[in-house]
Amino acid sequence: MAHHKSAKKRIRQDAKKRIQNRYYKKSARTNIKNLREMEDKVEAEKLLPKVISMIDRLAKKNTWHKNKASNLKGKLTKFVNGL
Repeated sequence: MAHHKSAKKRIRQDAKKRIQNRYYKKSARTNIKNLREMEDKVEAEKLLPKVISMIDRLAKKNTWHKNKASNLKGKLTKFVNGL
């Protein structure tokens, strides 16, 4: 258990950040899943920028690796273009 004031604060900050990261990652995964299930190209093209923005945000904060984000964006764009 932490004994220093700064270590206790770090534990509180980490717990808060962990909850935020879980929320943003889950939201992104859900939107990616919804996008992949779409069959209407017009609707998919509307959702794609929103999903790409979420992926970029996660990569910027190092929640997801930049290469994972890049691969996801490429695959999703290819999927939408193929509809």
